[in-house]
Amino acid sequence: MIRLLTDENFNQRTLRGLQRRLPQLDFVLVRDVGLAGFPDLVLLKWATNDHRTILTHDVSTMVPDAERLIAIGEPMAGVIVVPEGLGIGRAIHDLELVLECYSQSEMRNRIEYLPL
Repeated sequence: MIRLLTDENFNQRTLRGLQRRLPQLDFVLVRDVGLAGFPDLVLLKWATNDHRTILTHDVSTMVPDAERLIAIGEPMAGVIVVPEGLGIGRAIHDLELVLECYSQSEMRNRIEYLPL
């Protein structure tokens, strides 16, 4: 299963619902690892070093930074983008599919957009 770094503004209700569906979910919150307020590029590099895919709502800065790393050949552990307007039930369903169907190595240098 994919290991996650959850961006600081990610919907906590969605995360709690996902935990109920996947009790074995391995995730850390940005604030819990001391990275709250850091630029997205720092988060992307930390996630890569810790072999974690970033779970985010942020398409405006996280996605361009991830795309930039991929373009210059830098490793990037992966990003899953969940639109803020996506219903919680649908977000949990689609996240469950992604987390169970992809491996951490398959997420490398990949940006996955929900809904599926």
